[in-house]
Amino acid sequence: MILSIESSCDDSSIAITRIEDYKLLFHKKISQELEHSRYGGVVPELASRLHAEALPRILEEAKEFLPHVKAIAVTNEPGLSVTLMEGVMMAKALHLALGKPLIGVNHLVGHIYSLFIEQEARLPKMVLLVSGGHTMILNVRGYNDVKVIATTLDDSFGESFDKVAKMMGLGYPGGPIIEQLAREGDPNRFDFPVPLKNSKELAFSYSGLKNAVRLTLAKLTPLSKRDMADVAASFQRAAIEHLLQRSKLAWERYEPGDFAIVGGASANLALRRLFEAECRRREIAIEFAPLHFCADNAAMIGRAAIEGYKLKHFTPMEELQARPRSQFT
Repeated sequence: MILSIESSCDDSSIAITRIEDYKLLFHKKISQELEHSRYGGVVPELASRLHAEALPRILEEAKEFLPHVKAIAVTNEPGLSVTLMEGVMMAKALHLALGKPLIGVNHLVGHIYSLFIEQEARLPKMVLLVSGGHTMILNVRGYNDVKVIATTLDDSFGESFDKVAKMMGLGYPGGPIIEQLAREGDPNRFDFPVPLKNSKELAFSYSGLKNAVRLTLAKLTPLSKRDMADVAASFQRAAIEHLLQRSKLAWERYEPGDFAIVGGASANLALRRLFEAECRRREIAIEFAPLHFCADNAAMIGRAAIEGYKLKHFTPMEELQARPRSQFT
């Protein structure tokens, strides 16, 4: 079995995964959304303290599996350095106590393997990763073979939802709030610009769209419930259309074969519907991670770590460090 730990941002999670057949034997996650919502976003120092409290509690629930653990996996990049450190310290303590090897797992690789929890990996694949901190298209050929095709020039897809929600005083996290509000709104009321619409640059950008929303909100004082729903719907339409336009550009330049969308923001149902329709039209196979494994979790870290274990891709304790930035971004 592999014990895996996730603490890259505001979710404390531990999982136990059987190496032989990828079976998820234990998985628990404690979210910090409530504690951070009053501040309108994640407060790193608070998140670190909450991880320090939550991770040992979860580990206590998983202690029956410890005698059978063959390796300890932990997210060590990218993320918030002070929260990554909580998971890394626990992993090192378990390494010393159990005498089992360490596997440092890239959080973004973990999201890729969220597609394959309790399953064999099906690669190669072109992957669109959309989360609170990242928006990128990846060419994935294997655990150690991930190439960045496109990334964001500024804000990420998920980050833009959080910031628009904050502009409207709707709280945190903004993604689910904006998505829910958008269901009641008119997506065509406001003609928000689709970023890089006429550009052939294979990149993402959300700063201009975010600013357009800010200027529109300034003209709508006082803001009615109808206004808020229409702004949310119009913003979401432009934000998702941008993802689709950039993905189409990637499909034209690289033959995608199979295509997948992962990351916390991939739980957006409007995004899923639009991409499913376009991929069906183009006869491109599309795949999504299960909704309950889209957000940060230790199950995806454990599934990725099995690939590292099979390759004997172990991390010496002195080299296991918390790295805020990913090595392949």
